[in-house]
Amino acid sequence: MILPESLLLLHPKNHVMNAAIAFVHEQLSTRKDLPKFKAGDNVTVNYKILEGNKERIQSFKGDVIKRQGTGMTATFTVRKISDAIGVERTFPAFSPNIESVAVNKVGRVRRAKLYFQRDRSGKSARIKEKRIIS
Repeated sequence: MILPESLLLLHPKNHVMNAAIAFVHEQLSTRKDLPKFKAGDNVTVNYKILEGNKERIQSFKGDVIKRQGTGMTATFTVRKISDAIGVERTFPAFSPNIESVAVNKVGRVRRAKLYFQRDRSGKSARIKEKRIIS
C-alpha cells in the first residue's frame, strides 16, 4: 500500500526519526558566536579533552594559518611553535568541544592562507600586529 507524503510524515516511526535528527542537528548547530578573526590573528582556543571518563579544558595558543569552508563545515587551522617544532591543529568552527576562542592580537597580513609560515622560523616567522588608530 502506498501512502501519500502527508501521511508518511505523520507516521509514528518517522516522527521519532525526525525528532532524533532534529536533536542531533540542534546539538551540532547551536554554537556560541565565535569572535571575528582571520588568517594572521593570534588566538587562544580552549577545547575539551576527554580522558577516560574525565573531561578537562586545554588551551592552544597560536597564529591562524587559514579559515576555510562555510556554514557547518567551516574550519580554521592554528599553528604554534612548541620546542622549536611547528605544531598545527585544525578545529571545526562549530564543534561542541570548543569551549571558547579568544583573539589576542590582530595580525597584518596580505594573504588568506599563510602556508609560507611553515617554512619560516625565528624572526621571519613573526606576524606584524595591526595598529588601530583611534
